[in-house]
Amino acid sequence: MIKRKSVPFLDAINMLLAYARVRILEQIKSVAFIIIYLVVFQTLILGVPLANALGTAGGIALVVFGLAFFLEGLILGLMPLGERVGVKLPTKVGISIIAGFGLILGFGATLAEPAISALKTAGATVTAWDSPLLFMLLNRYAEWLVLSVGIGVGVAVALGMFKFYYNFSIKILIFTIIPLILILSIIASLNDNLTKIIGLAWDCGAVTTGAVTVPLVLALGIGVSRASSQGKGSSGGFGIILLASAFPVLAVLILGFTLNIKAPNPTSETEFFSTANREQAKHVFGDVEKLQTHAYTLGSENARKAFYGSIEEYESAIKSLANNPENNKSILGGLSLSTWLVQKASDNERNLLSDVNLSDTPAPIAASSFKETLKVETISGIRAVIPLSILLVLVLILLREKLKYKDEIVLGIVFTLIGMTLLTSGIKLGLASLGGEVGAQLPRAFAKEEKFVDRVVINNFDTSLVYKGIATDGTQKSFFNILEEGKPKPIEFKADRLDKANNRYEHIITQPPLFKSKLTVLGLILVLVFAFGMGYGATMAEPALNALGITVEGLTVGAIKRAQIVQVVSIGVGIGIVLGFSRILFDLPLIWLIVPSYILLIPLTILSEEEFTAIAWDSGGVTTGPVTVPLVLAMGLSIGGVLSISDGFGVLALASAFPIITVLLFGLIARAKQRKSISNNLKDDANE
Repeated sequence: MIKRKSVPFLDAINMLLAYARVRILEQIKSVAFIIIYLVVFQTLILGVPLANALGTAGGIALVVFGLAFFLEGLILGLMPLGERVGVKLPTKVGISIIAGFGLILGFGATLAEPAISALKTAGATVTAWDSPLLFMLLNRYAEWLVLSVGIGVGVAVALGMFKFYYNFSIKILIFTIIPLILILSIIASLNDNLTKIIGLAWDCGAVTTGAVTVPLVLALGIGVSRASSQGKGSSGGFGIILLASAFPVLAVLILGFTLNIKAPNPTSETEFFSTANREQAKHVFGDVEKLQTHAYTLGSENARKAFYGSIEEYESAIKSLANNPENNKSILGGLSLSTWLVQKASDNERNLLSDVNLSDTPAPIAASSFKETLKVETISGIRAVIPLSILLVLVLILLREKLKYKDEIVLGIVFTLIGMTLLTSGIKLGLASLGGEVGAQLPRAFAKEEKFVDRVVINNFDTSLVYKGIATDGTQKSFFNILEEGKPKPIEFKADRLDKANNRYEHIITQPPLFKSKLTVLGLILVLVFAFGMGYGATMAEPALNALGITVEGLTVGAIKRAQIVQVVSIGVGIGIVLGFSRILFDLPLIWLIVPSYILLIPLTILSEEEFTAIAWDSGGVTTGPVTVPLVLAMGLSIGGVLSISDGFGVLALASAFPIITVLLFGLIARAKQRKSISNNLKDDANE
């Protein structure tokens, strides 16, 4: 019997620190390019500093540490459990029980995906009157949405178990499932409500195949494939990621069709909030209080007037905001009264509240938001990780399998939980805000007019400080100086913004277009080049993609190198994100881009070999990781919000489709070259 040797405490600490440093540096490298790319683009190209640089930096730090803990936890805990179950299950039970377990595992793994949290927060900018069904899915029925995605992945894993067990062609599944989803999407595009959820449904397919689902279901699938007597071939584990991407799309579309039976149709803002439409609006929100909050946070003055029904009641409600600070938190959606007045209120509403001293209503403290986020995400992490871990352990116990290295497995589960909490908190506090900021600034590149940024109210304004300035053509303007960081900054004085009765001046801060109005085409090109670079760079850093490249190199006996497949997939993602941004910028129906893309894939799939087909279709799923998903989602929704486009989804869907196209094309070209080379060698041998 081998005795364990004790390691001195200081040596153990040094070893752990060295190991942790390596793991953290790996995660820094994986996120560094995309973060630097976004920050440099915003600050140097767009010329706008980060609004909350400290908060964003803190969020990104949480993402780095979260990824390090999360991935290490998967390697130590969940993945060994999943692989052990996958190997042992087929030796003890039949395919029906294996498929049933796959259903439960797929469902549980989806709930544990960090990127799912990005879906839960994606509905903040959707306006209920313009997209009632989309708003319902992302807000009132957000849990239903997540559950339907989980069920979709569960069904996919169960079907994948049958595929691995009986080793039938992945092409049969592709030519069955993909046309069904396309037909449902086309039918949905004919309805004003359903057409708004097509992008969300297809994006859900990209969100599900992340850091938890992919390794777990692959471990289970490979185990079943190897243990099955029919499981032959080196690509036995591939194809399940394709299914886990497709079935959530189908599940969300079915949920959308179901909820649309009673969902109100899109309408104007005034009609939606009117008292006559109250019952329909309540169906969207569930209660009147949430409807009221929506009118204050995302609606205009017209929405609030329509909500109260009469001018007298409306004005009374606005004035009461100054006297009921306790109620304002729920009415204003967590905004302070000063923030609401500056960012959301109309000129008329600011006049109604002209007696309010804005300095007396401070904004919420960021620290409380940080603590609350950590608390919420810790609870969510426990709900996601612990049940999944218990499920895997219980199955092994039922199979009478002894757990080896129990201490490592327990440590891995704890690391996974810590990592998920930090990662999802960092996504909310850092990555999502960074993506939203950059997305909100991008339209400046092709804008023709100045963009409103903020309002600053100056109390006790002294008109004697106003002075004249003259241009070379003789044009005169009035100015005053405002102190910024102790230095005077000249501001143009506009008499219509002076409230003489209250001795108050309202300074409107705007941003000019990045280029002159004649150069909007150049601006659009800049945005699309930025989109390609972001997609290409983020994909190059995905660890799952590098693992896929190594597998392809081994499968093709070195004919296709790892670096080549990584490049091809990254180019595909870049092209997909360019088209996704174009669809939002030009407000194109997603169906115009999705359907032709997948129709093109059908002949490419027919011509491709079985093994390479499974790998190519899986490559569309491995590209959207926990860093890329929240950034792209936040950016797309932010651009859509600035351009008043209610549906900012669909970018992830196209970013998943085009890598499949580029990989299949690359495979066909590579095989053609290989056959030509073999043919030439045979001819040379014959001539000799």
